[in-house]
Amino acid sequence: MKIGFIGAGSIGLALAQQFANAGHDIVLSNSRGPDSLADAVRRTGGKTRAGMRAEAANADVLVLSVPWQHLDSATAGLPTLEGRIVLDTMNPVVMPGFRIAELGGLASSQVVAAHVPGARVVKIANTLPPPLLAADPRTSGGRRVLFMSGDDAPAKADVMRLFESLGFAVVDLGGLASGGAMQQFPGGALPTLNLVKQG
Repeated sequence: MKIGFIGAGSIGLALAQQFANAGHDIVLSNSRGPDSLADAVRRTGGKTRAGMRAEAANADVLVLSVPWQHLDSATAGLPTLEGRIVLDTMNPVVMPGFRIAELGGLASSQVVAAHVPGARVVKIANTLPPPLLAADPRTSGGRRVLFMSGDDAPAKADVMRLFESLGFAVVDLGGLASGGAMQQFPGGALPTLNLVKQG
């Protein structure tokens, strides 16, 4: 599977490493251009290369992993995402200063969905710190838990299969409004919760 990334920070690269280890084709992109990603490509390994945002957006799955204050610029001018799966790994924190973003009463993933019209948004992989996200999910006799939410059931089923193929145990929390609110940081009850499903 071809998986594109817009944003190559610590969460994005932790996920890219997991996908690369599983043999997926990875396209990393950021606002500074492919040349700035040479070290990230080398460290991620596997079938990873750097590209432009538009190329990442044309992948089978697109991962949005940028600081919240860059959401507008990261999604502006992208090719149509109609029907594509977009993974939202972000939290609504504005840096510097660690300010909580104004969401207008919505869950953060609902705001993300409005920036990628037509896409099937699934929120996942935003609750664990990057070192845990990058670690082997098969641990202590079980599988590390990731929480997921989204409004498109087939998209969630595809995402669950994708992440469980990596070794994670995925828990579906329901839609973006309710489940996404439980996942987001700050405000949600689930961020930093490190659970392992036994068996």
